[in-house]
Formats: sequence, structure tokens, C-alpha cells
Amino acid sequence: MSQPIIQIAGIRDEAEARMLVTSGVHRLGFPIGLDVHEEDLPEGEAAVLIRSLGIGPRAWLITYLEAPCAIARLCARLGCAGVQLHGDAGPGAGRRLKALHPSLRLVKSLVVRHDNVAELEERVRAFAPYVDGFITDTFDPASGASGATGKTHDWGVSRRLVELSPRPVILAGGLTPENVARAIETVRPAGVDVHTGVEDHNGRKDPARVGAFVSNASAAFAGLEAQARSGRGLSG
Repeated sequence: MSQPIIQIAGIRDEAEARMLVTSGVHRLGFPIGLDVHEEDLPEGEAAVLIRSLGIGPRAWLITYLEAPCAIARLCARLGCAGVQLHGDAGPGAGRRLKALHPSLRLVKSLVVRHDNVAELEERVRAFAPYVDGFITDTFDPASGASGATGKTHDWGVSRRLVELSPRPVILAGGLTPENVARAIETVRPAGVDVHTGVEDHNGRKDPARVGAFVSNASAAFAGLEAQARSGRGLSG
């Protein structure tokens, strides 16, 4: 992740995918093999969409599946570039998945609860040798959902994980066009991910909200880079 990543998850059809790409979104997330939520798009339709639009390099599977063989086969059928692992499989599953599909990029979820900071820190250390990055997200005790909850979490926890992790960390969880700049300034992540925060009342991605999210996130990342350049200049 040499450049900041803006990812939007929950693609419903080809028109929505085209709009997101045109809006400057870097990655499109396809949630398949879920535990609580319903899929936005069935596997077969997602595979056709990814191939027909030629967006394989931008397409990421988001899944709660745990068996490395099943995940590798699903990624191959979809033609996606990477996968976010949201299930409970351990670091060995990441190692096995890399062996099965060496070119597949892996991101492991770090779901923030109110009392699991130490557990997340240990997970970073355990998974870091086998994944390309992490994504923080929010647990919803009411629904039991780990992600796509529309809820924020303590950004101080995500900032701590960014500082600890030897791998890039993407921030997710309750992000919107209204709060994404502040989230980036607080957490300093390698990227941001949004799902429900750019949708209208029908659950469709709203072009105006998508455009505002991309614009606000891009400006905030540019601000961080300007700060970093200034700091490098002063240290030199």
C-alpha cells in the first residue's frame, strides 16, 4: 500500500461498480460468505461483474469463511486481487492461504470491542508474518456483527494498532463523508473503508456521498503527507 487506499464495500450491481470506479475509489469490496449480514451480491453475479468490468485488481473479497482451501477457491472463481479475513481462523490459516495462492493479498480484520485491546495487539504480532495488512472495524453487541455495523469505535485503539503494526492498517467502522477527515487525522491509517456511510435510505451507494467521501479522504491523506514532508525537511 504505497499510496493511501479508499475502499468502498457492498457492491450491488454493475452500475454501482462503475460509479465507484469513476468516483476515484481504489478498491471495491464484495462481502460473500458472511455470518450475520446478507450478501449484497451473490457469488455468481459478483464473478461476472468483476470479469466483465475488468476490475479484478480493484476487487476484494470480504468473508467470514475460515477454511483456506475454500477461501482460495472462492477468490479464484471471483477473480479478485485480495481477501479480507473476518473469521476466527488463526495465523496458520493465513500461512496456508498464502501457500495455496501466493499472489493473493491478505488483510486480517481487527474488530474493536470495549475491552480487547491487548487481544488485538497480540493478533497483530501473530498475523503480521502472513498478511499484507490489517483492517480495524467495530463490533456491535446488539446484533453480534463484526463489521458493517455503521458504528464507530474508539479511534485511539486504531491509532495504537497503526503505531504497533509492521503492516499497513486500514480504518473502517462508522465512517462517513462528515467524519472521515477527522478519523484520518486522528488514526493516521494507510487507508479507509466505508460501506453503509455512503448509502441512501434504500441501501444504494449515493453518488454525492461517495464523491464527498473520496474528496474529504483524499484531502486528509494529502494533509498527512504534507505534514510528513515538512517534518522530513525540518529533520534534514
